Amino acid sequence: MRILVVDDETNIRLVIKEYLKHENYLVDEATDGNDALSKIDQIKYDLMILDIMMPNMDGFEVLRRIDKKKLMPVIVLSARDDEYDKLEGFDLGVDDYVTKPFSPKELIARVKAVLTRTHGLNTNYVLDGLEVDFLAHTIKINGKRIDVTPKEYDILSYLINNKNIAISREQLLSNVWGYDFYGDDRTVDTHIKMLRNNLKEYRKHIVTVRGVGYRFVEDEND
Repeated sequence: MRILVVDDETNIRLVIKEYLKHENYLVDEATDGNDALSKIDQIKYDLMILDIMMPNMDGFEVLRRIDKKKLMPVIVLSARDDEYDKLEGFDLGVDDYVTKPFSPKELIARVKAVLTRTHGLNTNYVLDGLEVDFLAHTIKINGKRIDVTPKEYDILSYLINNKNIAISREQLLSNVWGYDFYGDDRTVDTHIKMLRNNLKEYRKHIVTVRGVGYRFVEDEND
């Protein structure tokens, strides 16, 4: 798959490029918004990593100017983490929002998660006796379907599709309940508790990340 990295900081582009190449992705670079639009007009990309704070044309303007026929998954990079910027990004259709400074390894994990979701690479997930069918929206343990609420299923599928990434309670509220939900963090914790109870011995794969939220791991020792 080919990925476009758009950032006006050379060092950041080079670091991201090296990590992506290590995962066998093809990588192109763009130094600013105009450069990015020019490349998008000429090449079909599977994903774009886009900095927001750039001179002349910021990342949001790049998103507005992209031909609808050339839309692709987008992960935003930004030194700003206020809610307004995140809302504007998601309103413009971005798939994930990563704030600087960031962990290159976490960024790569997010790239893989977005590509998996948007390109439909997986229709089910199996971990020993646990099976999640993303098409049927069902969860089975040792071949037996277990009863969960729609929100519990959505939480588990979101965590699995972003496995090994620490997901904040705010991210779960935004992506599972939606931005128009007026709940609080306790809503997430309550549903996680019920989900864990239903998962029985597989509850150990949903790990609490202190001060952040939750993470799905395949090895509970990770």
